[in-house]
Amino acid sequence: MTITTLLVANRGEIACRIFRTCRGLGITTVAVYSDADADALHVREADLAVRLPGAAPADTYLRGDLVVAAARAAGADAVHPGYGFLSENAAFAAAVQDAGLVWVGPPVKAIELMASKTRAKELMAGAGVPLLAPVDPATAGEVDLPLLLKAAAGGGGRGMRIVRELDALPGELLAAAAEAASAFGDGEVFAEPYVERGRHVEVQVMADAHDTVWALGTRDCSLQRRHQKVIEEAPAPGLDDALRTRLHEAAVAAARAVGYRGAGTVEFLVSAEGRPYFLEMNTRLQVEHPVTEAVFGLDLVALQLRVAEGEPLPSPEPPQPSGHAMEARLYAEDPARDWQPQTGALLTLEVPEGPGLRLDTGYTGGDTIGVHYDPMIAKVIAHAPTRTEAVRLLARALERARIHGPVTNRDLLVRSLRHPDFAAARMDTGFYDRHLADLTALGAGRDPATAALAATLAEAVRGPEVVRGAEAVRGAGAVRPTRPAAPAPARFGAWRNVPSQPQRKRYRSEPDGTEHEVAYRTPRTGVPEPHETPGTRVLTATPDHVTLEVDGVTRHFTVTAYADRVHVDATDASYTFTALPRFTDPATHTAPGSLLAPMPGTVVRLAEGLAAGATVEAGQPLIWLEAMKMEHRILAPASGTLTALHAAPGHQVEVGALLAVVQEDPAATTPVPVPVPEETA
Repeated sequence: MTITTLLVANRGEIACRIFRTCRGLGITTVAVYSDADADALHVREADLAVRLPGAAPADTYLRGDLVVAAARAAGADAVHPGYGFLSENAAFAAAVQDAGLVWVGPPVKAIELMASKTRAKELMAGAGVPLLAPVDPATAGEVDLPLLLKAAAGGGGRGMRIVRELDALPGELLAAAAEAASAFGDGEVFAEPYVERGRHVEVQVMADAHDTVWALGTRDCSLQRRHQKVIEEAPAPGLDDALRTRLHEAAVAAARAVGYRGAGTVEFLVSAEGRPYFLEMNTRLQVEHPVTEAVFGLDLVALQLRVAEGEPLPSPEPPQPSGHAMEARLYAEDPARDWQPQTGALLTLEVPEGPGLRLDTGYTGGDTIGVHYDPMIAKVIAHAPTRTEAVRLLARALERARIHGPVTNRDLLVRSLRHPDFAAARMDTGFYDRHLADLTALGAGRDPATAALAATLAEAVRGPEVVRGAEAVRGAGAVRPTRPAAPAPARFGAWRNVPSQPQRKRYRSEPDGTEHEVAYRTPRTGVPEPHETPGTRVLTATPDHVTLEVDGVTRHFTVTAYADRVHVDATDASYTFTALPRFTDPATHTAPGSLLAPMPGTVVRLAEGLAAGATVEAGQPLIWLEAMKMEHRILAPASGTLTALHAAPGHQVEVGALLAVVQEDPAATTPVPVPVPEETA
């Protein structure tokens, strides 16, 4: 059957990526969208769009019946699931086919067989795929530690726990089962040995209905946070030919064992000694598929569509790979604060274009990052002849990107790519456990004081209240040494603001909260000059661009102001500042012990018996807040008494909302542990 109209049962970046291939093939595209996504990029790019009433995933993108009805309403003849949501849901795949639509995915039976990790491992054992021996938690002993608990129906790190002490095993089993049941509707959990310093290596497979199965090389996805991938690359570095061959053969065997068709990924854990162990098979397209596309010169979505139409793969063997590809996932999150997801307006998103660079995104500047979905903004991909060149190209592209709005992990990505261990391919799934503190340390390779100076000079030029009567008016171009008329002093009641005298501007650096005070003066030349900043000279200054000579080195800054928020993009780093008022407003202070919502979200539960007047211990979880697929625990900041409680299950709260107040007991000195966010969906 020829596909003419395709509905993508997904949103964001992957929907936009599939639409791109469809446009090239002449296929009409159909989007589905929740109320929260009414103006999303994937809706704007689709030829047709159908609303799924509601905002939460459970009411929209996870409603297979509504998606099938949308396909019928739009006249689609095929459905592509993307990744996540219903992409590995056998019942949904069957419903699509029962409706007479083409399912752009593997056979229903293959999805069913691989849906449970426990059943999949039994099947893989019969196919000769290398496995880790399972451990019965009921009989586990010290010799079995450390253990990894995993949700049988899970993925993306949900329902996963590492157990290093036997005493912790019962509690972790209960927690993993509860999280698995919440995320997947299935609380089954199993245990296996936890491999220290293991690498996450996977093989992309592509199979047709004519007995051809391609193994499209390896990918290394070892850099992960919360068991979710951050940086991926192809091919996986540092593997000898024998190990690569074994991985390819095992992946093909896994695909043949379930009669696979279409694109899929077989994931392995490779020990420090070079022994591979089967983890799972993802019966869908992976987030990191672009690195394989770059290395093999393929369009995997186009091949998915071809296979779904019943056509064979172009040849019995895959094309030869070329070069090295690297992908970084740009998230709206703060790595220095337990990876907290961030929300708000994405004011600017500009990533450099050029040979070897690719951007896959579901956002453009002006869009809003909401609380309902994954916080990934974009994937930036680089392809070059060698790994070293690909790493350098990707790091530089991220460094030069202009990203204004919520806090992102961009700096972490750049520092990770340039870390000596990563550069030497010495990485494993514990990379961030070991290096996160250094990678998020304040001041590493940055100069916020000079950036704050650039922001101040741009504002001074922006006028007219500061440089009244000079050539520095909005849009008038660069301010250079001239002799304009002397600026008239601005008068405010009893205050006399003399521009030639030093002026001061205060900024708070985001997200670390460091304050910077900048002094400058505007002499008769009309050119603002830094005050108390030796070794710095202003070369040019406009409302948008400032060029400084700092200790003999010329540096360029692009300055963009949004209300009280200022973004400064330099050639080697980017900075975000909040302009502070000259005088502090007492109304902005919060009472000691106030618990504020770290992000917009929904209160999902409270500690048992929590009420005003209750006694709490430092570090005790009091409130659970869910946002962007993450569950965050709000902890008591100190031991004492809960004097106020404003949160209740089901309440929607905005960032900074007062949830509760704890009055500290002066006699208690117990430190507060760092809260850890937990995946929920």
